[in-house]
Amino acid sequence: MKKMTLTLAILAILATANMAFAQQCKKQQNASFASTSASQEQDIVATAVGAGSFKTLVAAAKAAGLVETLQSKGPLTVFAPTDEAFAKIPKAAIADLLKPENKEKLAAILTYHVVPGKVTAADVVKVKKAKTVEGADVNVKVSDKGVMINNAKVLKTDIMCSNGVIHVIDTVLMPPAPKDIVDTAVGAGSFNTLVAAVKAAGLVDTLKGDGPFTVFAPTDDAFAKLPKAAIADLLKPENKGKLTAILTYHVVPGKVMAADVVNLDSAKTAQGSNVAIMTKDGNVMVDGAKVVATDIECANGVIHVIDTVIMPK
Repeated sequence: MKKMTLTLAILAILATANMAFAQQCKKQQNASFASTSASQEQDIVATAVGAGSFKTLVAAAKAAGLVETLQSKGPLTVFAPTDEAFAKIPKAAIADLLKPENKEKLAAILTYHVVPGKVTAADVVKVKKAKTVEGADVNVKVSDKGVMINNAKVLKTDIMCSNGVIHVIDTVLMPPAPKDIVDTAVGAGSFNTLVAAVKAAGLVDTLKGDGPFTVFAPTDDAFAKLPKAAIADLLKPENKGKLTAILTYHVVPGKVMAADVVNLDSAKTAQGSNVAIMTKDGNVMVDGAKVVATDIECANGVIHVIDTVIMPK
């Protein structure tokens, strides 16, 4: 009888121990799940910091003033170069990019790694290119060797964040060199008349020069407001001087960004006369022409798009 009682007591102790062990395991599993959920809820910057392998990328994002952007609601897709990817670039070049005076260039490089929206690996492999926040496209190539973004190999995909997704790449992507003012206008496809006029006036080489220049560029629709006969007349060789005067009236020496334009009431043009600048009903007007798009940056200046051809007095 005593032996049976002792056996029952031992079994009871073992059962209690097993129950306690099971409860402890459950607690650990719950803690692990909570930790995983918390990590999934971190934004892109916090996720990159926590990973520990994107220190140079995080430092660059801070230097470029992009931390708040990458912490925004998004969603954003980031092709994130590892520290080893940045190590392929000469240290002097990295140090130079991190200088305050190169903030704009650094921002262009980093935003070339960011695509608007949440693009998972399943989506990436279905496209041949994607437009980045910087403005230029990245090329996507899928083969039996893996997925390439330009010349960078995708090492890891679908690191989910609260405001997007990270795909890890082994090489820093470099945006294509910006085009000059003429090539930018040609590529846009909405300045055909302006480009034809620039050629007729012999100003192509000038607007391809070092500059910098600020061009208030009338669209084809802006030129369409003029009588066709008047445009045809201006394009004649004998009217080259008059055409040159009109076109250079749309050009201001120097690079004047939109933030600077709104603080001016006039600007001296390459033609010699001043254009009047004012803000009306929230719109910036240049000699009566409405500015419809701003800050199209080029290798030798900047273009602001206007809806009307302006004429020197």
